[in-house]
Amino acid sequence: MDTKTTSTATDIAALRVNGERLWDSLMELARIGATPKGGVCRLTLTDLDRQGRDLVTGWARAAGMSVTIDRIGNVFMRRPGRDDRLPPIMTGSHIDTQPTGGKFDGNYGVLAGIEVVRTLNDHGIETEAPIEVAFWTNEEGSRFVPVMMGSGVFARAFTLEHAYAATDTEGKTVKGELERIGYVGDQEPGDHPIGAYFETHIEQGPVLEDNGKTIGVVTGVLGIRWYDCTVTGMEAHAGPTPMALRRDALQVATRLMQEVVACAHRHPPHGRGTVGMVHVHPNSRNVIPGQVKFSIDLRNATDADCERMDADIRAVAARLAAETGLEISIEPVSAYPAQPFHAECVHAVERAAAQLGYSHMPVVSGAGHDAVYMARLAPAGMVFIPCKDGISHNEIEDAQPAHITAGCNVLLHAMLERAGT
Repeated sequence: MDTKTTSTATDIAALRVNGERLWDSLMELARIGATPKGGVCRLTLTDLDRQGRDLVTGWARAAGMSVTIDRIGNVFMRRPGRDDRLPPIMTGSHIDTQPTGGKFDGNYGVLAGIEVVRTLNDHGIETEAPIEVAFWTNEEGSRFVPVMMGSGVFARAFTLEHAYAATDTEGKTVKGELERIGYVGDQEPGDHPIGAYFETHIEQGPVLEDNGKTIGVVTGVLGIRWYDCTVTGMEAHAGPTPMALRRDALQVATRLMQEVVACAHRHPPHGRGTVGMVHVHPNSRNVIPGQVKFSIDLRNATDADCERMDADIRAVAARLAAETGLEISIEPVSAYPAQPFHAECVHAVERAAAQLGYSHMPVVSGAGHDAVYMARLAPAGMVFIPCKDGISHNEIEDAQPAHITAGCNVLLHAMLERAGT
């Protein structure tokens, strides 16, 4: 008995995925919606999305997995365990893309899960709990809003009816397009147990590459606060109006924009501050701007840090308003809470990376992922790998095959730790 247990443990420790097979699967899926610049345009619930869904579910069935679809079109591909009553250890992501998307964002997380199952099949390894691979509907939000729609409905962050009613630019609804492509299932979203959830993803940023690390052990996802800021002054002629008598909204606004960045620096190490949209009125060459509206995006690793940044930028705005006499309003647009991942899942990823000999470091995700909603329902964690120059949501998005393989190996062993063998 002891010899068999030791042998099994040794076999599991030596287990590795087939990196070439995983890469080939990624390249085959990328041909559906391929763009001339080497990227992918496969918008959610289009005919191309249906082709992608059919391909992936076909691979799952060929690997002996059963397929379940819920009413928002989320797809769950299941490999049974010895005790099929246990909640499954799940992994997944999405296969819809941005209009100018890449080959790896989302797709890697789904196909890494398929490769985990194929590897277990190759070696005849049975897990105690079932293994499931999911792909979630409309993660990108590029055709319908809200983003992360399928996982959001699953986690009951918003209702199925709200999602169904969303329309694209042509007035087509989510419900109608789901029906058209044949991906409205019978299962009620959320009526699907999860024992733990892992998601493997390209980093979509430059930190891992900058630090020369192969694996990012994701500890959580940054909280987000979005605001619309309006600075109101007075339009006047650029020639006759002396500098001392101007009420120039743009000059005050640019000072506050700089403070958005400074605010992030005042709340390290995970503070982020961005101004991404600016509207100047009347936007005329020889008129002093009378009003400026701009966006503020503040992020940090905890809700408490986000609140401190909120108070910080409001205090700066109040000081500028008092100093200049111009009206400054900061109105909240939306807020997303910070989401720490479960310590046991984070440690499972870290242990797997260490045991496999991959260089690794703790990281936080600055972008949202389906794992954010799954973390509300079950223990969750993420595995990051580098992407070239930190570029994503771009047709030139790229990742090294060795890193693709490494991330999948980490996923395999983290999932096996939770599923039991």
